[in-house]
Amino acid sequence: MTSILIVPGYQNSGEGHWQSLWEGSVPGARRVEMPSWAFPVRGEWMETLDAAIVDCLTPPILVGHSLGCIAIVLWAAAHERPIRGALLATPADVERPEGLEVLRPFGPIPRQTLGFPAILAASASDPFMEEERARGFAADWGARFVALGPCGHLNLASGHGPWPRGEALLSELR
Repeated sequence: MTSILIVPGYQNSGEGHWQSLWEGSVPGARRVEMPSWAFPVRGEWMETLDAAIVDCLTPPILVGHSLGCIAIVLWAAAHERPIRGALLATPADVERPEGLEVLRPFGPIPRQTLGFPAILAASASDPFMEEERARGFAADWGARFVALGPCGHLNLASGHGPWPRGEALLSELR
């Protein structure tokens, strides 16, 4: 069975969030528990993600949301472990001048090809990354870009508990 590592973003994915729902319903899925969700430290997140990947018996699928996407891309820039694929849902733009200060240490965002299959799903109304910028990152990373339309940040605040379209994208990587 393929391991699926769920990599939430800043402040974690709470109860009812699509990542939390997947953790409870998708076979092989487990959350990567970061040392601090409220005060993320780049190096600690990279070490924790790497340890989770090493623990997998087969190359995993990585499922990132928001800052979790950036953590995956940063990890990929520094490591060459086998990865089956990655679903990057509404990445956070940690380089935005008006962005949260606590996220800035996760910049600059790497621009090189990831080295494994990836899908970047972006929203036209995401307050944390403009769709065209996300499209540019997808091109740089070698990821297939999926335009989701205006659906906010794909979190509970934007009305997303279940995310069936995301489950279909995950199936493509399996």
